Amino acid sequence: MKKITTRPRTRGAVAIGADLMLAPLVMAMRLPLMAADAQNGRGLGSETARAITEKTTAVAEGAFAAQMALFQSAARFWPEVLSGRTPSLFNGTAAVNSVNAALKPTSRAVKANFRRLSSKG
Repeated sequence: MKKITTRPRTRGAVAIGADLMLAPLVMAMRLPLMAADAQNGRGLGSETARAITEKTTAVAEGAFAAQMALFQSAARFWPEVLSGRTPSLFNGTAAVNSVNAALKPTSRAVKANFRRLSSKG
């Protein structure tokens, strides 16, 4: 029987996907808190402000991480060509690394929110 091996990159993508699966639960736990904030009539409540700040931060971190991953792939272009390998910019590895890097901050934020909100309930 052939042994199935997983690469570290695949395990990382699976972990990110598992963390992002918690997003609907986080939204469901956060909505009552945001509704309570809205009923106070003070405008932007603490949970709403926190949600906006966390999402903005995660988007900025993800965009920066994706750009850095693409920059690293571009920096490795000529060494890969000169060593006889297909450059990662051409074989899709750079795109996969960039997407994983972009989703990692969002994944981290969702997991942290799930832990924080589940302990409140």
